[in-house]
Amino acid sequence: MMLRGNGGQDIFFDHEDRYHLYLLIQHGVERYGHRIHGFCCMTNHIHLAIQVADDPLSGIMQNLSFRYTRWINKKQARTGHLFQGRYKAILVDADHYLLELVRYIHLNPVRAGRVENPQDYAWSGHRAYLGMETLPWLETDWVLSQFAKRLKTCRHRYEVFISAGKEEGYRQEFHHGGEDGRVLADDRFLEQVLGKKVHSLPDVSLDDIVAYVSAEYGVSEEELRGPSRNHRVSEARAVIGWLSRRLRASSITDVALYFQRAPSTFSRHIGKMDTKAKSSEILRDKLDAYISAITHA
Repeated sequence: MMLRGNGGQDIFFDHEDRYHLYLLIQHGVERYGHRIHGFCCMTNHIHLAIQVADDPLSGIMQNLSFRYTRWINKKQARTGHLFQGRYKAILVDADHYLLELVRYIHLNPVRAGRVENPQDYAWSGHRAYLGMETLPWLETDWVLSQFAKRLKTCRHRYEVFISAGKEEGYRQEFHHGGEDGRVLADDRFLEQVLGKKVHSLPDVSLDDIVAYVSAEYGVSEEELRGPSRNHRVSEARAVIGWLSRRLRASSITDVALYFQRAPSTFSRHIGKMDTKAKSSEILRDKLDAYISAITHA
């Protein structure tokens, strides 16, 4: 979810404004029971990764934007709208996209050139994930639990995962969602949450993808699951991860577990594959051919 200043104007004028927003967010969490998994306050916009409970997102955001606008208008002796129209939001399936969304949000200051390392930016959730500060309203447990069982290991692997995302750059899907402009999720999730049928992708499993890519690359499944760092084997693993996400066959976490590796490792490899595909027509054609063959399109 993103709230942007009206006409691109600033919405924060000093540290007190940001701390007041934190207070309003905490009040909202206590009142509505939603969770905040990640956030970033830039000069003229706010990013939030919100998991709603019983109350709709619209009510939560109306309350937050109204109360913060009232604060700024009174402090700045001004009137009128602070935010640009309605907030922008995408619906995200946590199992497939939440890790990547939190990373994308926490790297916003890096992409904007404000800092070189995300922990140097004071106004996002990243420092709390690393244990450098405490924000009682920020939910860190779910994301950290995807990396390990021990907190120290979780934080280390989370930090590696975030750092790997520096290479990704701008991701269109986290600004405009999926095909309908609002949704990043698999079809079963859409039917469950939105209560509507969608045109499904062909039913493809992780096993189907592994079998096809193994044959294409001439490597065995045992080699793929083993410790080999051979370039061809590593590329095959990255292709499997990329195809699994693209075809919604499995989450990055599940693919990592399949290969007995950390989710951060697979996310980094998939990010590199995305970057290469954007700059290489040959690679894009190869990946499209793999999709057609696996789905029998």
